[in-house]
Amino acid sequence: MVDMTTTSSITIRQARSGDASALDRLAALDSARPLAGDVLLAEADGRPVAAVAVTDGAAIADPFTPSADTVAVLRMRAAQLRAPAAPRRTLLRFAGLRVASG
Repeated sequence: MVDMTTTSSITIRQARSGDASALDRLAALDSARPLAGDVLLAEADGRPVAAVAVTDGAAIADPFTPSADTVAVLRMRAAQLRAPAAPRRTLLRFAGLRVASG
């Protein structure tokens, strides 16, 4: 069991096809259905501890590892990935800059 209250290293990344068994294991531990589609995976010191579906924020996590904060970060990142990209002019306006025309 990884103690996430210490200085565990957390890595958040896009799940790949090779992560299917780890996602199935997390779902089984969490008594949940496996996640489908684009999924973000969190690993603590190299061990999968939580995952979130990008499309709807559905989460699965190892119930034997404190992971509420990790799931919150995964959901925040998933929301960022779902958000449409801001137009360049909008970003420049927020920065107080103007676009040269011509």
